[in-house]
Amino acid sequence: MTANHHQANKELHLQLSGLSCASCVKRAEKALTDTPGVHSATVNLASESASVTADADTGLSEVLQALQNAGYPARTEMMTLDLFGMNCASCVAKVETALQQLGGVISARVNLASEQARIEILEGETTAQQLISAVREAGYDAKVHGSDATAGTDHKQQEQQSLKRSLWLAALLTLPVFIMEMGGHLIAPFGHWLMESLGQGTNWTIQFILTTAVLALPGRRFFRIGFPALIKGSPDMNSLVALGTSAAWLFSSVALFLPQLLPAGTRHVYFEAAAVIVTLILLGRYLEARAKGRTGDAIKRLIGMQAKTARVKRNGEVKDIALEELVKDDQVIVRPGERIPVDGDVNEGSSWVDESMLTGEPVPVEKHPGDQVVGGTVNKNSVLTLTATKVGADSVLAQIIRMVEQAQGTRLPVQALVDKVTSVFVPVVMLTALLTFALWLWLGPDPALTFALVNAVAVLIIACPCAMGLATPVSIMVGTGRAAENGVLFRKGEALQTLRSASVIALDKTGTLTKGKPEMTDFEVAQGMDENTLLAMVAAIEDNSEHPIAEAIVRAAKKRELSLPPISDFNTHAGMGVQAQTQGHRLEIGADRYLQKLGYELGTFEDSATKLAGEGKTPLYVALDGKTVAVIAVADTLREGSVEAVKAFHHLGLKVAMVTGDNCRTAEAIARKLGIDDVMAEVMPDGKVEAVKQLRQRYGQLAFVGDGINDAPALAEADVGIAVGTGTDVAIESADVVLMRDDLRGVVNAFAISRATLRNIRQNLFWAFAYNAVLIPVATGLLFPWFGILLSPMLAAGAMALSSVFVLTNALRLRGFKSQY
Repeated sequence: MTANHHQANKELHLQLSGLSCASCVKRAEKALTDTPGVHSATVNLASESASVTADADTGLSEVLQALQNAGYPARTEMMTLDLFGMNCASCVAKVETALQQLGGVISARVNLASEQARIEILEGETTAQQLISAVREAGYDAKVHGSDATAGTDHKQQEQQSLKRSLWLAALLTLPVFIMEMGGHLIAPFGHWLMESLGQGTNWTIQFILTTAVLALPGRRFFRIGFPALIKGSPDMNSLVALGTSAAWLFSSVALFLPQLLPAGTRHVYFEAAAVIVTLILLGRYLEARAKGRTGDAIKRLIGMQAKTARVKRNGEVKDIALEELVKDDQVIVRPGERIPVDGDVNEGSSWVDESMLTGEPVPVEKHPGDQVVGGTVNKNSVLTLTATKVGADSVLAQIIRMVEQAQGTRLPVQALVDKVTSVFVPVVMLTALLTFALWLWLGPDPALTFALVNAVAVLIIACPCAMGLATPVSIMVGTGRAAENGVLFRKGEALQTLRSASVIALDKTGTLTKGKPEMTDFEVAQGMDENTLLAMVAAIEDNSEHPIAEAIVRAAKKRELSLPPISDFNTHAGMGVQAQTQGHRLEIGADRYLQKLGYELGTFEDSATKLAGEGKTPLYVALDGKTVAVIAVADTLREGSVEAVKAFHHLGLKVAMVTGDNCRTAEAIARKLGIDDVMAEVMPDGKVEAVKQLRQRYGQLAFVGDGINDAPALAEADVGIAVGTGTDVAIESADVVLMRDDLRGVVNAFAISRATLRNIRQNLFWAFAYNAVLIPVATGLLFPWFGILLSPMLAAGAMALSSVFVLTNALRLRGFKSQY
């Protein structure tokens, strides 16, 4: 969006979707002109664009919302930048502000842990170069994410190497300064020897030279960013370090070269404090950079699962090609032990495939012709030939990587509090340091100036917005990465927090609690009848029907390897049953009402059928030559793990509800078997949203679990929508969480990861806030009147460095999260 200011107005240029006729143009124009602050709007149907003149203070979001409501949304695009030089929460705020001030930017989210910015912009209105320039203007650097495949990794490694070099140089230069100053205080004979051999003037001069080298070389990074930020009125962590160390250095230099300017008794040097502070903070930054590099390990591992080459058969010739050259419908050959390079359908061969990278399930899965395989999984024991179906960015693994990256860049609602605090944190610390200096100068004992300086520097150094800024994003990065490795994909990172707060879990029955594929469970025959002979005859007749119950009976016969006899005179009676002739016998198969209509006695089979129906099964009768001879029960069998999952939900303190289209009797029977608290039966597909609303009113925040095919509206309506067992259909737009495994127990893992991550975030935030709340008052000298305790600036620097390292180390503990199933 280019902003031309004419009498405090601005011009907005938008690309629109959904325009198809002149009346669309009129409606879009009306929607825009009705928006408060908009003076005029022109919509062009040919270019599908709109030009809007509005007050300078009219929010872009209001204009976009008006177009969205009218049904002609403005086209937007997402851009991701890799950021360089950020190291605290106030850096995040500065970069976000700089980006959001650009005309075409709708929203900008900066993540300190991943050092990335995700920016939503109006299509065609803001270039990557403009965004990068805005970041540079704020005092940092950036490049477009993915402009170099290894850029992210290289940048992190380069930063680590640079910090390592700076740390070693700072340590080598600081050590003599520390020994010369502190050694003399700690070991009296050493102090006397220094005074006799060097003298105070020479000793202090050597310290001055070495400390100046520390500040000018390895410590330059703090001054290069800190002072310009201070001049612009948006100080950050670097500003605090730059102010503190330069104050100590300046005071010491005056004491060395112009001692007459200082009151008697205050002529001390603090070169060692300035040098040690820089060294300790560099140590903290180096440890932080190393730990940050490990937070993205999950993404690295996922990327590492992509095969580099594929063996394809083209024009009768077999050759190895780079993965990027693969196209849809290529014939790909995968040998035993190789990673499958692409999503595809098996044409030839049968093998076991290790899909643990996809599902977290360690047991290999058998694949036959017609089955789907996913790129990144491992072919175990036989050659497979596949037809490539999804390549490049469309592949499941590429989509998983994209989802995890998006989730890792999320800002949770809990972050809002942190943002509020950090936005005022650094200015408040500087004010506190100034007050500390003034009060010690006014009220402190002699030498008051020395006390004032030392305590003000300690306040500047101890304050650590780094820990606050890292507390939430590092936990999210590690938590969502670990979840992906366990087959749980958080499509929307916010679900991490919402899931933990859910009080009821609603489960779709068919395809979620059950397999969604009916199976024959019981076959009870009259005395003297041969079970297999009768089943073969029934299956031969049912083979002519497409009803799921008929298919279940046919599958059961094939499982027993029965050969089906020929049939004749086949007739179907809709909603009742079927009849036919086979092997010289007349058979009728159907519900009780069908046989009763024919005038047949059901006899003792009626009691069996009632019992089976009470177990949630569907009973059918078989009549042979006018006599009832068998009852068959078909049921949609429970998925493996459903019983354990429901028990686990109860253990987590959740109410469990089931939503199904089944009749009440069948639904109640299944609910009893599983121990479900609430049943909503006979719910039509379009009634699921209403069912979700009712359950939410009854119990509170709700998570809905469905198979992601016909449950999309309910998944979208729920506070958290969880799609189970979507397999290769990863890109399910309506779910917040996608489980890669056909097992309800994966939902338990999702809850466990959510709770573990939120617990980790709370620990980090507590530490970050408690650390500052306790140590800043100590640094001001608040305890001195009663206990004589002061905090040395060197100790302050050490504590500050440790606080960030503590937060990162605590977050990295999530890498050890063990899934419950």
